Amino acid sequence: MATYAIGDLQGCYVPFKNLLDQVDFNPSQDHLYLVGDLVARGPDSLSCMDLVYQLKDSVTVTLGNHDLHLLATALTHKQPNPKDKLAPLFASDKLESYVAYLQSQPLCFYDPQFDSFISHAGIYPQWDINTALRLSDWAQKCYQGSMAASYLNAMYGKQSSVVVETDDKQVKFNSIINVFSRMRFLTRDLCLDFDNKGGLEHANELQPWFSHPRFKTTSTQFIFGHWAALEGKTTSDKVVALDTGCVWGGPMTLLNLSTNEQISSK
Repeated sequence: MATYAIGDLQGCYVPFKNLLDQVDFNPSQDHLYLVGDLVARGPDSLSCMDLVYQLKDSVTVTLGNHDLHLLATALTHKQPNPKDKLAPLFASDKLESYVAYLQSQPLCFYDPQFDSFISHAGIYPQWDINTALRLSDWAQKCYQGSMAASYLNAMYGKQSSVVVETDDKQVKFNSIINVFSRMRFLTRDLCLDFDNKGGLEHANELQPWFSHPRFKTTSTQFIFGHWAALEGKTTSDKVVALDTGCVWGGPMTLLNLSTNEQISSK
């Protein structure tokens, strides 16, 4: 029995399948965490979703920005952006099932066996794990509920401040979504920066979310994707970046949580 995590698929089916074959993934015994962005930009989002759905009893997904955008597009009955290469997925007779499956998945997850916190973009430095899980659960009820289309359709924009103690449910929802699916650099006062998507050498006056002092002393391992420009490198041994830019020509990366071994797609 083994537990694995894999970085952003983004429609790259062949590397995804190759990684599972490399570790002889056994869905009856093993478990797989996918850190989000299953779809978009890559050549075969439909096959990625087909396989994930087949393995769904052995898989936990923490939703990424592209997964949430898929939900927003589908639930508001819009056509996908051609650059996302999602037309075959939206033409599939299984789309409704895939949408329902993604709605059943969280924004973050904590595995106590491995003391590992998993999300697409990371964790806000001022949130402890229990707070993060509570906020994820609140947001999930929003994108599962009867007002899901409304919440998702209004989640776009650059709301840089993180505001969760508010009566404005949309502001709270957007803050939670932005942290878990869009966060990279923070300003000195811990506001989100949405413009700088480069690596650490491009930080300028900004700081990566994982440079906060809490991550220098933590015993918990934080696993995330989303930030391909990092090329798998962070400033903390306890912060693991798994998006190694497969959709941009790099490898796809798998982490064995039992051994901390990382394996790259062939």
